[in-house]
Amino acid sequence: MAILGVLVSGLGARQIRAQAPEGPMVPPPGVVIQKAPPIKVQTILVDTPVTVRNAKGEMVINLEEGDFLLTDNGLPQKISHFELGGNALSLVVVVETSSRIRPMLPEVRKSGILFTQVVMGSNGETAVVGFNDEVNRLLEFTSNQEAVEKTVRGLEEGTSGAKLYDAMSAGVEMLSRRPEAMDSQTASSQAGDSQTGHRRIMLVLAEAHDTGSEAKLGEVLRRAQLANITIYSVGLSTTRAELQKKPQYKRPPNPAPDGTFGLPPIPGSVQTPTTENDRYGNIDLMALAAWAVEHVKDQITDHALEIAATATGGAHMATWRDRSIEKVIDEIGGELHSQYVLSYTPSDSEVKGYHTIKVDVHRSDVKVRARPGYYLAAPD
Repeated sequence: MAILGVLVSGLGARQIRAQAPEGPMVPPPGVVIQKAPPIKVQTILVDTPVTVRNAKGEMVINLEEGDFLLTDNGLPQKISHFELGGNALSLVVVVETSSRIRPMLPEVRKSGILFTQVVMGSNGETAVVGFNDEVNRLLEFTSNQEAVEKTVRGLEEGTSGAKLYDAMSAGVEMLSRRPEAMDSQTASSQAGDSQTGHRRIMLVLAEAHDTGSEAKLGEVLRRAQLANITIYSVGLSTTRAELQKKPQYKRPPNPAPDGTFGLPPIPGSVQTPTTENDRYGNIDLMALAAWAVEHVKDQITDHALEIAATATGGAHMATWRDRSIEKVIDEIGGELHSQYVLSYTPSDSEVKGYHTIKVDVHRSDVKVRARPGYYLAAPD
């Protein structure tokens, strides 16, 4: 019986080996093999410029990487790149040239040297976009400072229209094609590459008013966030009445049914009709920025420049009272070259939707400003 069992076992093994194909399987003629669809993995690098000021409003420039805690959707993130001052800049200047800002144009034309000397710097590059009823790419990216200054000095007054969002959209497109600054890991693997990339900055000089644009502000900001573009804005005011009047805040269009909330709750609060009424009495730019990015099809009519700056971690500065264009641009340049730049790859990048970024510093005597988040859509 033992011998019979061995023979049967050996026969079974030979049958199994005989049934197993040798080499790759070849389909019968006329049979089409269905290929498995490729698996798309979305990997992004998030750059987060961080501005830190003390109680006097002065820039704090003596912090180290260990002083920062960065979270994405509440999860602590590993900082892959940390730098003070950051890489050289790729700067797009988006400037309104409509007839509505005629009184301000002479001062704007004199600001070219500020863009080159204070903001762009010796190793940066600048492009210029003008807009009124149409959007004009007046100068492609160049490191030639004289060309930048000449372009700004030669700005011509246009029609009364102001396609602000279309002009910002053009700026985002131009910046998205520029080599981007890399984190330390990527940079070390490409040490022989002479192009290390630039930080992407958009500087908008305009009234906070749009007429006739096809682009929506939320759509522009969503693309800017994913391309790591920081937006700074300079509000141009043309009459003293406009400078002195109190801004009137209008609630953005509510995409939700009546009786529901159109904006996310204020962090750390319970959303009630009372809190919403109180909230609309004071502008919550962080919430408006998140709302605009999440609801890209809805148009924003008020505070567009402030929302754009807040959504990307920049700043909005108005030219009013004793704040001239020269002074404002000088402040922006000083801030840009004194910022901390933190880069990371989100640990939960498979989670789609709006990601909230929070940056804290282990010091109680400072004020921190950083981009509030970004929207991560499912790959096509």
